[in-house]
Amino acid sequence: MQRKWWLLWLLPVLFLAGCQKQVQVKAPTKAPRDFIATTTYATSADQQKTRHLVKFIRRGLLTKQGLYTNYLDTEKRTQANATGHEMLSESAGMWLQYLATTHQWAAFRSFYAATKKTFDDHGQFSYRYDPRTRKRSRVNATLDDLRIIRALLAYDQAHHTAYYRKEATLRYQTLVNTSIKDGHLVNYYDMQAHKAPTTGNLAYFDLRTLKYFECETAKGRAAYRKQLIAVKGGYLGDVFPLYAVSYQWTTSQYSDHDLNTSEALETLLHLAEVGQLRTTSRRWLVQRLQQHNLENGYTTTGTVSVQGESAANYALAAAIFATLRDRQHYHQAMQNVWRLQVNQADSVIDGGIGSAKTKQVYSYDNLTALNAALN
Repeated sequence: MQRKWWLLWLLPVLFLAGCQKQVQVKAPTKAPRDFIATTTYATSADQQKTRHLVKFIRRGLLTKQGLYTNYLDTEKRTQANATGHEMLSESAGMWLQYLATTHQWAAFRSFYAATKKTFDDHGQFSYRYDPRTRKRSRVNATLDDLRIIRALLAYDQAHHTAYYRKEATLRYQTLVNTSIKDGHLVNYYDMQAHKAPTTGNLAYFDLRTLKYFECETAKGRAAYRKQLIAVKGGYLGDVFPLYAVSYQWTTSQYSDHDLNTSEALETLLHLAEVGQLRTTSRRWLVQRLQQHNLENGYTTTGTVSVQGESAANYALAAAIFATLRDRQHYHQAMQNVWRLQVNQADSVIDGGIGSAKTKQVYSYDNLTALNAALN
C-alpha cells in the first residue's frame, strides 16, 4: 500500500517564514548505535524468500537514479500520488538501509551518490522525482530525510567508521533550519518559497534518529522531550491504543482524521525503538495478527475505514516485534508478508510483493518487507 502523506498538500495549512538565523549543529561525539538490526530471527526459509525478493527489486524496481514507485509505468501523473516510474526519496532511504545492513559498502556509497544527484535540493531531499520530465518536487518529506540520515548512521555503525558522520550531521542541520525549527518537527519545507506548515505527522517523528543528534546539549534534550511529548500526547486511548495522525504546533491540537495503518504502525515502531511503546498498543497488534484482521485504515475510534491487507503493514508489525525481542510474533507477522509474495516463475514480477494478475507492485511494500526480513 503506497503512503499518501502528500495529500497534505490539499489541506489548508498555516505557513511560517523561513528567514531566521541559521542554527549550527555539531556532530555527535558518540558513535551511532541501534541503527541496524541486531536480532537474528530470520530462518533459512525467510532468507530464501528474501533473496527471491531482492532479485525482483533489482530486476523490476531498481535503476541507477533510484527505485520506481511501481513496477508498471503510468501514462498520466497525478499531483496527489507518486505513480508508475516516478521515484521517491522514501524508497532511496529504505534501499540504503538494506545495503548498510547487508554490508554492501561499495554499493551503498554508489547509491547514496546517485540519491544526492537525483533528489538533493539545497541540503534536503526532494521527496519525489519524475525521470520522464526530470523534475523534482519542490518540497521534501521530513521522515524521508531522516530515513536517509539514519541509513548513513547505519553505514558507520555497521562498518565501524565515521565515514558519513559529518555528512549526516550537515543533513540534519538543514532540517533543524527548515522542518525541525526549535524542535517543532513538521511535514515538509519548501526550499523555493522558504515556507513550511505548522503540522507534524506523528509517523514522521523518527525518535531514535532525533535522539541521537539531540542528546548531547541541554537545548537538544529539551527539543527531544518536546517531540516525545507531542507524539505520546496523540494517544487515542486504551480502547483503540493507536495515535492521532498529526499534531498542530500552533494550536496544540491533534488531528481527528482517519488513520492510514502504515503510518500508524510507523508511529508505534518509532516509540518501540526508544522504549516508549505502550503495552496496550502491543496487545492490540498481537490481537490483529491472531484474529487476521489488520486492516488498511481506521477511524480515531477504531472502526475500520479502509478494508484490506498490506504486506507493508505486516512488515512494520514484524519490525515492531523484532524491536521488542518478540520472536514468536515477529515470525507470525513475517508469515503474512511472505503469503503475499508472488511465486510464479513465469511471471514478470516473480519474487515481488504485489498482484500477479494486475502486476501492481509498490516499492513501499517491497522495501518495507525487505528490511523487516533482515531481523
